[in-house]
Amino acid sequence: MTLKSSSRGAVPPFIVMDVMRDAAALEAQGRSIIHVEVGQPSTGMSKAAAHKIAAMIGHDKLGYTVADGIVALRERIARHYHETYAVDVDPGRIFITTGSSAAFTLSFLSAFDAGDRVIVASPGYPSYRHILSAFGIKVELVSVDAATRFNISVDHLKSMAQKPAGVIVASPANPTGSMIEPGVFRELVNYCHDNQIRLISDEIYHGITFGMDAVTARELSLSAIVINSFSKYFSMTGWRIGWMIVPDDLYRSIECLAQNLFISPPTLAQHGALAAFDCKDELEANVAVYARNRATLLRRLPEIGLPTFSPPDGAFYFYINVAHLGMGSPEVCRRILNEAGVAVTPGLDFDPFHGREWMRISTAVSEAEMAHACDRIGAWMKKFTAP
Repeated sequence: MTLKSSSRGAVPPFIVMDVMRDAAALEAQGRSIIHVEVGQPSTGMSKAAAHKIAAMIGHDKLGYTVADGIVALRERIARHYHETYAVDVDPGRIFITTGSSAAFTLSFLSAFDAGDRVIVASPGYPSYRHILSAFGIKVELVSVDAATRFNISVDHLKSMAQKPAGVIVASPANPTGSMIEPGVFRELVNYCHDNQIRLISDEIYHGITFGMDAVTARELSLSAIVINSFSKYFSMTGWRIGWMIVPDDLYRSIECLAQNLFISPPTLAQHGALAAFDCKDELEANVAVYARNRATLLRRLPEIGLPTFSPPDGAFYFYINVAHLGMGSPEVCRRILNEAGVAVTPGLDFDPFHGREWMRISTAVSEAEMAHACDRIGAWMKKFTAP
């Protein structure tokens, strides 16, 4: 007997999670594995945040909060926008979520209907297209490259025969670390607003930039949905806490969806996130490590035989071309993991068009781990290319 199952679950895997699984299996066998596959800071949450949470455990009932999060955290995020971007945001437009993943879910469900068309850059974060597809929303992938800093441009939108319902942009972007220049970003946001295209701005790597200031879409448009997270800059991946800045016309629908889907964000994580804002020196020290690791890869990658890559403007990734190795990136990454003991992510995760020619390395590790990963991959490259 075969029972019915939903086609909504027939989405591709998030390949980096498969890499993590395979790496964990090797570690269970006693192998030493360096993890540069996942976009996760090797540092834990800031010390002050950890101390605050420890003090609360056993002394606070930690029950449900309201669906959009505790007022103190929403007010602190609003203050963050004033301090960081000189942008005034009403705390009543800020919605706390169970990580950015819940924010994307709520955004897509509230802004688009099944059958609507949403534009996504390729390469790009794979869960955009997978979540949209699971909801019956049509995904149109646009192949992008260094000419547009690996992101959607106004020219892409103008060339389309049919106006899309929405566009997702990320600056800095995953997997390339590329950023949209401020003037170009303003043009894109204005075009979407003027043409009734819902723009969703993924800003989860804000705070991790190298020479170019990040611009929030909230500065440019009140109709854009802004998504951020405490996972990257704040080093709180496992705490599953993020936020949205929500346009007026969507707030109530997002609230109702969140009440039913999630009830409320994790209470303990909300209080930890609130404390994390007071740890700027510690957080900036983490970014300084990413910057030094970036400098290491800029120097070492050409030396070890991987000269073609996208120099990142922000985030903590390098997107590296491996086409000259004569095999697809899934095989390259599998061999580097098994033969060199370094977990890296195939570009196929991010780009179904050209991803077999690329792989991604994360720099969100210690400087020693970064150097050691280069040494191991370099030694593997010498064996691989030896006559």
